[in-house]
Amino acid sequence: MSKVINIKSVKLSCSQCSLSTLCLPRGLNPEEFEKVASIVQRERPLQRGELLFEIGQPFKSLFAVQSGSIKTLLQTRNGEEQIVGFHMPGELLGFDALGHEEHTCSAIALETSSICELPYHKLNELAHQVPGLSNHFMHLMSNEIADEHGMMLMLGKKSAEERIASFLLSLSVRYSKRGFSPNQFNLTMSRHDIANYLGLAVETISRCISHMQDEGILAADRKYINILDMPRLRTVAGLAERPCTMLEEKVE
Repeated sequence: MSKVINIKSVKLSCSQCSLSTLCLPRGLNPEEFEKVASIVQRERPLQRGELLFEIGQPFKSLFAVQSGSIKTLLQTRNGEEQIVGFHMPGELLGFDALGHEEHTCSAIALETSSICELPYHKLNELAHQVPGLSNHFMHLMSNEIADEHGMMLMLGKKSAEERIASFLLSLSVRYSKRGFSPNQFNLTMSRHDIANYLGLAVETISRCISHMQDEGILAADRKYINILDMPRLRTVAGLAERPCTMLEEKVE
């Protein structure tokens, strides 16, 4: 049976949270784990459309998505928005502000979302007490850079259908890492957001998904996606003859 994502099923305590191994270092002893967990702050859940942080806001914390989902976006000179990422449970965001000590993008809730806040000055203090903590966050930042490179490659070299297939594959892998079905999931973002992110028209998204349905590769009902033929989806994405890439392992 495929697991269904339920916000209420995610525990508030780090020690009980099924996502802690994704956002916290592995191999922590109980004392180290409690030290890290003790600095985590939790506020009321964000509602759809609410800001987590915005461009120009001073950098104070990193944030881990506990439930729900978040999109990050930039603003062009003429005021248009460009979505640069979607963040799922267990993923961290806020690294954009490390260099200039202020956020270079805005983060907005796509749905009701619970967020864990990790004050950065406390993380720095803990890094001297908990071995591996700095390396863990360096690893996360490295993944983020690699994903950006993968995204640039996808937007610059791939066709519309390849982009959409790659996007669905990346979501599949990310859901699988969280213990959910890699084949059946709901899109928390709108097709307009997906089109913005992939640099395509909304009509192109709909046309390509309809074509993949006609080919028996997937079934789609509004935001519900059921991948029926994973090998063929990989072929459409141009990944059938290559080993798994960073783009598949996570996007984002």
